[in-house]
Amino acid sequence: MKNFDAIVIGAGPGGYVCAIRLAQLGKKTAVIDKAYWGGVCLNVGCIPSKALIYAATQHHKMTHEAAEMGLNVSGVKVDPKKLQEWKGTVVKKLTGGVAGLLKSNKVEMFKGNATFKDAKTLEVKTETGVETLTAPNIVIATGSRPVEIPTLKYNGKNVVDSTGALEFAVIPPKLTVVGGGIIGLEIGTAYAKLGSEVTIVEMAPQLLGSVDSELVAVVEKKARKMGIKVLTSTKVLGLKESDAAKAATLHLEVEGADKAKQTIEATHILVSAGRKPNTDGIGLEKLGIKLDQRGNILTDNQSKTGVGGVYAIGDAAGAPQLAHRASMDGLLVAHNIAGEKSFKDYKSMPWAVFCDPEIAVCGLTEKEAQEKGIKYRVGKFPFVANGRALSTNETDGFIKVLTAENNETILGVHMVGPEVSNLIAEANLAVEMGACAEDIIRTVHTHPTLPEAFPEAVEAAVFQPIHIFKPPTAGAGHGRPSAHPARV
Repeated sequence: MKNFDAIVIGAGPGGYVCAIRLAQLGKKTAVIDKAYWGGVCLNVGCIPSKALIYAATQHHKMTHEAAEMGLNVSGVKVDPKKLQEWKGTVVKKLTGGVAGLLKSNKVEMFKGNATFKDAKTLEVKTETGVETLTAPNIVIATGSRPVEIPTLKYNGKNVVDSTGALEFAVIPPKLTVVGGGIIGLEIGTAYAKLGSEVTIVEMAPQLLGSVDSELVAVVEKKARKMGIKVLTSTKVLGLKESDAAKAATLHLEVEGADKAKQTIEATHILVSAGRKPNTDGIGLEKLGIKLDQRGNILTDNQSKTGVGGVYAIGDAAGAPQLAHRASMDGLLVAHNIAGEKSFKDYKSMPWAVFCDPEIAVCGLTEKEAQEKGIKYRVGKFPFVANGRALSTNETDGFIKVLTAENNETILGVHMVGPEVSNLIAEANLAVEMGACAEDIIRTVHTHPTLPEAFPEAVEAAVFQPIHIFKPPTAGAGHGRPSAHPARV
């Protein structure tokens, strides 16, 4: 039996961050993971998918956009094996870095399956035997896994989850994506840029169901321009093949909102129907820990489960299923275990979709503001009016800002356009700190850059922007002009 001050189950973005911080705070700490140092995100999720998306974008620029700028490129070919090797080096560097950081901070690492014997004791089955670990504080950071559709069972060959789709040995000639959420849209777009004939099937009325429809419209228009076929309000009925793994071509039967059925031909199918928490099989029932209907662990604003000394963070504790949310959960829990009083009070949780163009969001949506009874103004600024966007030939999209009508506080920011996954950071800081329009407008932004579009969108909400014409609105900005100099 090995004794610790704290044990973390799971070494993903929540778990490894929590373990390192606990060690930095002087706690004797152990971390357990059954598969990966760095978790799903670093190994088979966020990082490899973004590497694939980046490579696909470079290919698309050379084959579809370079000629417009006078760059005549020929002979561009995709080498799937080399692409996979490069993606693997990116992942290896990061996961190796995580393992190194854990060791450097003297966190004891165990690879195996952990189950609770009681609230202070874990049994870990490793390749060499069974270890028993005890600690007064245990953090559950077990993450999540893809949901499997009964009519579309994964076979690891041509019907796969997101992990399988990132490991294709060939570029799929015909790829059908079942599920038009974040993962499905990202991977589908990447393969379309690499030459696949892509069809996306979504049961909801629009792609990215929780996203402002104005933003989605820009992405969907670009997707169709790239040749992606988008079928919304469409239900999957199943495959006609009894043994999909042996079929060279798959035939997926679907049904539209009008009850009309059609068959989609595909060489490969990616099933991206959401994720569920890894809270089964670890002995939670022995502790009396409460779960919701989806299997998420119920916690309070300190990530406490209701069982003394047991915490849950990240995907295991429910939405939003975001790596950066898990990391912040982990930091706060570590400080709580160390004796500080830290609380989850996320006024704004940013997130991004790495589609084309990108989408990034933080703060309130218009619907949420209306439900809260908050009066607000909306300002928009298109990237087509931004010098940097024009000079890089990426002008699709806009920034949309919500400001409170009474005091011009920034309530929410919604972006669709080039590099908005990076631009959202400034906007999120503004929402989190309660910045008002004047704070943003009077902050000098470097020219020529994409971030200049943010203060222009804010000005569009409270008065009038400089670089697009907006008819004056009665009462907006209390009738005063912007005081900062124009950026030409």
